[in-house]
Amino acid sequence: MHNPAQVTNITIAIVAASGYAADPDAVARATAQLESRGCRVKNFYDAERKHQRFGGTDALRLQQLHSAAADPEVDVVMALRGGYGLSRLLPALDCEQLAASGKLFVGHSDFTALHMALLAQGGAVSFAGPMICDDFSRADPSALTLDSFWKCITQPECAIDLIAPDNPVLDVSGILWGGNLTMLTHLAGTPYLPRIEEGILFIEDVNEHPYRIERMLLQLSYAGLLRQKAIVLGDFSAYRLYDYDNGYDFDNMVNYLQSTLGIPILTGLPFGHIRDKVTLAVGSQARLQSDGRAARLTMSGYPTLAN
Repeated sequence: MHNPAQVTNITIAIVAASGYAADPDAVARATAQLESRGCRVKNFYDAERKHQRFGGTDALRLQQLHSAAADPEVDVVMALRGGYGLSRLLPALDCEQLAASGKLFVGHSDFTALHMALLAQGGAVSFAGPMICDDFSRADPSALTLDSFWKCITQPECAIDLIAPDNPVLDVSGILWGGNLTMLTHLAGTPYLPRIEEGILFIEDVNEHPYRIERMLLQLSYAGLLRQKAIVLGDFSAYRLYDYDNGYDFDNMVNYLQSTLGIPILTGLPFGHIRDKVTLAVGSQARLQSDGRAARLTMSGYPTLAN
């Protein structure tokens, strides 16, 4: 774990671009966690102004993002949580302004929409990583999650080990992009999804049966979006198999896609809707190496707080 002194004088803005905090005490706990590491916290989210299932009206959530990006004191803009809501904001987002702000935008899940829009319209690298809820608000924050986050945003190169055997043997380089599979599929055919070829695509999702994962990846393939050097699978959990599946499970789905898409597919990326997750620089230069026993993803060429 990095010494808290290494992140002193960083100001983190909290924005509710999607849902609101179900636990009213979550923001206070997360703020205390961040302040214990020497960070300053500016909260642009107002729990009293939540709207329906969102962290505010569309106009208010849009204002939070733009205000945080425009604030000269802010270094990092972190999502309160995921859920749903960023899709509503995309047409009104000033992605060029957000990209030019120099802020590090951090989150995952629904925040994938912002990662993709920033890359597509502003050419900006952002960070698929922890959020206020629940990564920083839980009583026992994950050391792996926090260590990976601080390391990624403060060091010019970061390497991640994939924790699965039997991956294809390869050594490829390309732009790292991706995120939540449902959101990527949702953005296909829109100006908010970058057209990256010969890249390294990482994906994750939750509550999605393997056949739905397969269906979404086939849709991306049919749309011409899977001309990639490799696909890296993060965590896919909380789904249920049935007798009707008759042996069709996650591994069989991966094997089918491996043979059908003709793209190396690797598993074991510790990223997704899980407690222990790494931080990934979306839009960075990446190298993916696997000898069939161990695999490593190395990221470079992305902005950090040290630059």
